[in-house]
Amino acid sequence: MWQANCRRMHNLADWISGTAMGGCVGRSRMDGQGSARSSTRTKKRGGRNEPLKKERPKWKSEYPMMEGQLRSKRDEFWDTAPAFDGRKEIWDALRAAALAAECNDLELAQAIVDGACITLPHGSLTESYDELGNCYQLPAYTLAPPVNLISETSSENKVSDSTQKQAQPPPCRQEFQLRVRLSTGNDVRLTASMADSIAELKKQLEEREEIDVNRQRWFFSGKLLTDKTRLQDAKIQKDFVVQVIVNMNPQVIAN
Repeated sequence: MWQANCRRMHNLADWISGTAMGGCVGRSRMDGQGSARSSTRTKKRGGRNEPLKKERPKWKSEYPMMEGQLRSKRDEFWDTAPAFDGRKEIWDALRAAALAAECNDLELAQAIVDGACITLPHGSLTESYDELGNCYQLPAYTLAPPVNLISETSSENKVSDSTQKQAQPPPCRQEFQLRVRLSTGNDVRLTASMADSIAELKKQLEEREEIDVNRQRWFFSGKLLTDKTRLQDAKIQKDFVVQVIVNMNPQVIAN
């Protein structure tokens, strides 16, 4: 983002060097959000003029702002500011100086300000005057990014981290011995986990006791458990007892 700003800065600086000053205009005041207030003619500027300071304003956006959103907000201001009031060549000079200062090229920024006969009473671009005494005020977001700026690189890293987390294997399943009581009177213990389905446990019981899955009907707390039901869905835990009715007619389907 800032490399592109620097290229734009040098293009504007070349234009400023050949700008001719002239014309009498009114005053344009911009608040912190860049909205235009009523324009009134200002008094002639005073003799005080401070060199441009290195310090930039610190501000925080109402919401975490992306670099692209900041660029759009700035472009909107620079495109509309000359339309309200002020001299366009001064607005262009301020824009070039702001870009130079943000790229830490204070020497170039100062040269642009001096070349456009702009006075800085406080050594900051937030408030300045042209040679006719017209006041120009720049909102903080045109001079520095917010403290809660989200860089596009950071967003890409977050997406990458999220993808890596999704690619990680699931945690090891915690197994326990599930007690199954058959209608034939036998108790069988199966190795199970909370993520196991009744269909999976039926197959395990078939391997252990040679009971076809079609002959098994599983119940817990008086409710029939379907094949898709998982132990965690039925809240079946260790030391719980599950009843299995073994149907002697192999043609009857459990579910």
